[in-house]
Amino acid sequence: MWPTRPGEAVGAVRGAVLIALGTALMALSAKVNLPLPHVPMTLQTLVVLMIGAAYGWRLGSAIMIAYLAEGALGAPVFAGPVGGTAPLFGPTAGYLFGFVAAAFVTGWLAERGWDRNVPLLFAAMAVGHIVILAAGFGWLAFGLGLGVAKSWQVGIAPFVAASLVKNALGAMLIPAARKLIERRR
Repeated sequence: MWPTRPGEAVGAVRGAVLIALGTALMALSAKVNLPLPHVPMTLQTLVVLMIGAAYGWRLGSAIMIAYLAEGALGAPVFAGPVGGTAPLFGPTAGYLFGFVAAAFVTGWLAERGWDRNVPLLFAAMAVGHIVILAAGFGWLAFGLGLGVAKSWQVGIAPFVAASLVKNALGAMLIPAARKLIERRR
């Protein structure tokens, strides 16, 4: 539906700009990666959870869907110089689709006040990380048939410590950014 009032047009433009910025951040965070045997370690999960916490479940999920669509259409937005549908069916597929669910869950929790202090936001982001890791694990174990033990070894264990660090960083950055924005107003 096209905007019919001036306020709706501004809202649509603002939403489009935020989606473009969000997908650009996702693409940049994918390029900061540590190659591992099956799944690279990137900054994407931090950005997914921060977008969900900052923008809420609707816009956060929309950004992740737009990001996946950009990649599927061939834009090199995934880890490494990669675009196209191959990452959406390869070892990273579960994690990539988990981004949508994680942004949804983290945004939903943030909209209910879990973003107002560091411990609660850490917990909301931890739930988001669990969603991403569970989706990635499930795809590796059952979608690709690596089995439970191997999938745990390559798809969960290497990411636990980094997830905790990213949670702490995100849980501190979001309230700090909000305070900075409020001061400028």
